[in-house]
Amino acid sequence: MSKFKFAILGCGRISKKHAEAIANNYIEGELVAVCDIVAEKMDDTISKYIDTLRNNGINEVTSIRKYTDYKEMLVREEDIDIVTIATESGYHARHTIDCINKEKHVIVEKPIALSTTDAETMIKLAKEMNVKLGVCHQNRFNPPVQKLRKAIEKDEFGKLINGTARILWNRNDDYYNQASWRGTWELDGGTLMNQCIHNIDLLQWMMGGEIESVYAQTGTFLRGIEAEDFGAIIIRFKNGAIGIVEGSACVYPTNLEETLSIFGEKGTVVIGGLAVNKIETWKFSDNKEEVVLKDQCENIENVYGFGHTPLIKDFIQAIKEDRDPLVSGEEGKKAMEIILCGYESQYKNKAIKFPINNISTLNFKKIKYE
Repeated sequence: MSKFKFAILGCGRISKKHAEAIANNYIEGELVAVCDIVAEKMDDTISKYIDTLRNNGINEVTSIRKYTDYKEMLVREEDIDIVTIATESGYHARHTIDCINKEKHVIVEKPIALSTTDAETMIKLAKEMNVKLGVCHQNRFNPPVQKLRKAIEKDEFGKLINGTARILWNRNDDYYNQASWRGTWELDGGTLMNQCIHNIDLLQWMMGGEIESVYAQTGTFLRGIEAEDFGAIIIRFKNGAIGIVEGSACVYPTNLEETLSIFGEKGTVVIGGLAVNKIETWKFSDNKEEVVLKDQCENIENVYGFGHTPLIKDFIQAIKEDRDPLVSGEEGKKAMEIILCGYESQYKNKAIKFPINNISTLNFKKIKYE
């Protein structure tokens, strides 16, 4: 089969990771089009793609077309196979649905959407149109995270007791002022939805997935945004285990940590590092403690890590093998739904039975933080 042809819709800063990942999968895919309303952003994304190819020893690059209207791109570029969507969160549903209706496979950045109804529509439509829908929770592909997942699947922890996701970062006013959509209920949500969703996804993936209830307290302490800049969530899983989320954009003066910890009757694992990429503790009852592991992602440049490349590779293989990608639409919905339940809990000041139907960030424009 010839290479899969990719387009990138939305050329903000995360789009460069998509471009890099497509280039790193050049044997099976190539970038043929990009779309953004700002021409300079498209140029930067294309440059990242070309630079990555050259670093990989590939100098011949197919012409990459630029569009400011994604609907025009979908009409003119009939041979596009896969669209990666990296627009503002509030537009994910609309853009994904339009691409699926044109029979394109879609990889959408997190969160999959900002409402459960939109996410369910996206998932259902992808099945009806016989295309694949994947969500960019790239940290699932980190080698230490994969190793932890295998330990979970082998029941090495025994009875799971609790897990914690700590995201203690700094996002100052300059960050929010760079883009007016950040921190808004309409297009973004707050720290939990934007910064913390990756680690929340990992927590629920490890702890059993099925959820009994969610209780949260959130607030806006320092940043001039509509939604929260700090949030804490307690998740009761149906298997009895408890998940704890601590998420902040207010840490002084810079990012402190992103850590995933899992505790069971026969094991303790802590994964930290800049992007949940380093095993800090690995202890099990068999006494085979592993302190330094060769399969860890070291020397990463930023919190995005290296997961986009294997995520793209898995998505391509999912199309070839006609299976779900590792992070399917259904999987991508889970962390987003936990966060929406957390917002509902804050609004009603009580634990919320999971799940909730027809809930959106727009439901919480009524939340007013003092």
